[in-house]
Amino acid sequence: MTGPGAAHEVVRSGFAALVGRPNAGKSTLLNALVGEKVAIVSSTPQTTRHRLRGIVDEDDAQIVFVDTPGLHRPHDALGEELNRSAVLALSDVDVACLVIDASAPVGPGDRWVAHRVKESGAAKVLVLTKVDLVKPNELERQMAVARDLAEFDDVVACSGRTGFNVEGVKNAVVRLLPEGPRYFPREMRTDQPIEVLVAEMIRERVLHLTREEVPHAVGVVVEDISREREGLVRVTARIYVERESQRGIIVGKDGEMIKRIGTEARPAIERVLGEHVFLDVRVKVKRDWRRDASSIRRFGYGEGL
Repeated sequence: MTGPGAAHEVVRSGFAALVGRPNAGKSTLLNALVGEKVAIVSSTPQTTRHRLRGIVDEDDAQIVFVDTPGLHRPHDALGEELNRSAVLALSDVDVACLVIDASAPVGPGDRWVAHRVKESGAAKVLVLTKVDLVKPNELERQMAVARDLAEFDDVVACSGRTGFNVEGVKNAVVRLLPEGPRYFPREMRTDQPIEVLVAEMIRERVLHLTREEVPHAVGVVVEDISREREGLVRVTARIYVERESQRGIIVGKDGEMIKRIGTEARPAIERVLGEHVFLDVRVKVKRDWRRDASSIRRFGYGEGL
């Protein structure tokens, strides 16, 4: 696995997968590790649909963290593809970080994920997240239970939301990496295509703004990014849903909801593109797209890219 512009300098370098149940805090932790937002975050399960790489570059090391979709019991072709993507990530990394939500009881889902981690030939780090939400004695009990899930080379407790001990996660991973090259240019923070980043920023606003029945059925595709004039970029995107009723919710009365989605997504997109953005977002219905492998691949979810 190499990226563009890899240098010949030898440092501690390699790939580390963040794996765990949905909503374990993987994407929030990834953003904290990288130091900027490269992954969208919401309370909706299965928010992460891509195998996203975030790059942490230090003077003596480069870690490529791989944020994976939450492993879960799938109910459709999309869920199966997301699980496949997460499991595949474990087969191709130097370090597997099992991410456990310290504020929730360790349950069958965690044990199922831990079994996949145990099968990996990678070094293993137990990462307890969201420690800002638990009392010290509760954290100790959670850690004792989580330690029994597998044999770990290191254990770290942290909070991606507050930044507590994020450096501890970096240090634990670096100690387990082999010597090697920098795989990516030092200024690079993610290898996600710009179209995917922009599509995810739009989907994040849909997740935050729409009712419970809508988010799982939403897919977003950026069809075009082109320059309108100096300092202004046009982004053409399509939000796909499975039902006319869902389309109605996203469009909203007199188009108010789709306008709000665009208004709230635009600042983040402008930060990424570095220019003013004219956002053309429309909603289309593609019935049962989550059961259609070709649609899943087109949207780039799981291993679709």
